[in-house]
Amino acid sequence: MQKRMLGNSGLEVSAMGLGCMGLSYGYGPATNKADAIALIRAAFEQGVTFFDTAEAYAQGENETLLGEALAPFRDQVVIATKFGFEGGDVQQGVNSKPDNIRAVTEAALKRLRTDRIDLLYQHRVDPEVPMEDVAGAVKTLIEQGKVKHFGLSEAGVESIRRAHAVQPVAALQSEYSLWWREPEHAILPLLAELGIGFVPFSPLGKGFLTGAIDASTGFDQTDFRNIVPRFSEENRKANQALVDVLKQIAASLNATPAQIALAWLLAQKPWIAPIPGTTKLPRLTENIGGAAIALSAENLRDIEARLAPIAVQGERYPAHLQARVGK
Repeated sequence: MQKRMLGNSGLEVSAMGLGCMGLSYGYGPATNKADAIALIRAAFEQGVTFFDTAEAYAQGENETLLGEALAPFRDQVVIATKFGFEGGDVQQGVNSKPDNIRAVTEAALKRLRTDRIDLLYQHRVDPEVPMEDVAGAVKTLIEQGKVKHFGLSEAGVESIRRAHAVQPVAALQSEYSLWWREPEHAILPLLAELGIGFVPFSPLGKGFLTGAIDASTGFDQTDFRNIVPRFSEENRKANQALVDVLKQIAASLNATPAQIALAWLLAQKPWIAPIPGTTKLPRLTENIGGAAIALSAENLRDIEARLAPIAVQGERYPAHLQARVGK
């Protein structure tokens, strides 16, 4: 698989990473441990060297899983994790106080079975802690050799500028896909200006762009898509129009909708590295195949023209979660 540099940071990653959240958290019951480890190692064997986790994914359990899975080839991979929620519990709200950043980092190092974290993100901006203090705390961890690079997640323009002035930001991780293109307005131009890489999460629209979800799909009661307005039955029915066109485009290019959605992201900027997640080996292989598809300028114009008339229905987050992003 091709490699990419995340901006000017010098951090090289596989063009396609693996988002590991769904193995432990967010999309229903956790995956069987042995199966999850097998999937993570299969990703490495197929060229993935960029793995994403967070303290908040089952309060550290996802980090523990990733640490065990990657232990045999730790020095050949890039591990990204995140701090920023009280007790690692999203329900308890944000906490980016420097003392907490230090404590969470020490705990993550143990769970990940490593002596350094390659990329440490602030999971969400904490309005109670000046960004200069957050960046300063991570800068100290970098000076101590415990962290290699600093990242932000779902941060807004002002926060990114303030953080970057204290400690260069290697990457921003935020949602970006064919059905959530808001970062194109202010975020992507800023990242280009500052030399910051971009790591899109939910690059397949939380599964919707694969074509495997429709209005009749039922979700496990613990699946957070149950509270996402965009995933209401009514909105899924309306948004099927986008997937139908994506399927037509994919068929004409001898690919799957997921592969075209991922190839489209990779074609936007050379410093973009998406992190699709999955719990299934066939889906993993399918997603990785997206990195091998080079869309031509004509392909990209065709995708743009055919999808532009389709208005996606429904907010991407419920109000209480939307309030945490873009700060």
